[in-house]
Amino acid sequence: MAISDPIADMLTRIRNAVKAKMNSVDVPASKLKTELARVMKDEGYIKNYKFIQDGKQGVLRVYLKYGPGQKATIYGLERVSKPSRRIYVKSREIKPVFNGMGVAILSTSKGIMTDRRARQENVGGEVLCNIW
Repeated sequence: MAISDPIADMLTRIRNAVKAKMNSVDVPASKLKTELARVMKDEGYIKNYKFIQDGKQGVLRVYLKYGPGQKATIYGLERVSKPSRRIYVKSREIKPVFNGMGVAILSTSKGIMTDRRARQENVGGEVLCNIW
């Protein structure tokens, strides 16, 4: 069965795995999902990620990160731009997530990046998701 929104599927799998306190979660791989995982790792929301070749499209294994007392580092994931309604913003219109406590991930002409980096580089783009 084809997935109509693969990014939302990835975010939902991560959200469910965090609630179930799992150590890792497997997601069907793509270049965009790998870049999302890279940004999440750079921002400290996940431990690591690994691409596993399976003879088809591959699997992206995301290793989740927990703090002391099994407190999750990811409190929420929200898909902003959807296939039915794309949300584009200019660099001056990018709003911080939870007053800077969270991160918005954007797809720009210079690649996938956080809202802070997009403001620094003065580029806008499509807001993919918010993480806090």
